[in-house]
Amino acid sequence: MTAQRSEWERLRPAQQDLLKSLGMESAPAGAGMPAVERPVGRREQARAVNLAAARQFFEREGHLRVPRKHVEVLPDGTEIKLGAVVDNTRRRADKLTDEQRAEWTALGMRW
Repeated sequence: MTAQRSEWERLRPAQQDLLKSLGMESAPAGAGMPAVERPVGRREQARAVNLAAARQFFEREGHLRVPRKHVEVLPDGTEIKLGAVVDNTRRRADKLTDEQRAEWTALGMRW
């Protein structure tokens, strides 16, 4: 609801009326949304876990042709939807760094 209040002027009149009927009004001038702090390295941790799952699959199967619905279970019990990860990584290859691309290529990723 903070977003609606801080962006009140961007809302359509019908949206403003609906929010007013719920007792909400626009935020005072200069009151923006509070900054949201995100844990540093969260994305990098996810990439590392995904790569570990891919590495485990590769070591067991000898290839990285993962079925789309395959779920890889890591030794700590973490379940990774590896088929989706591999497919999405392949589709978004242009967004990977050279280092990330090299790591996947080393596992036999078919680009």
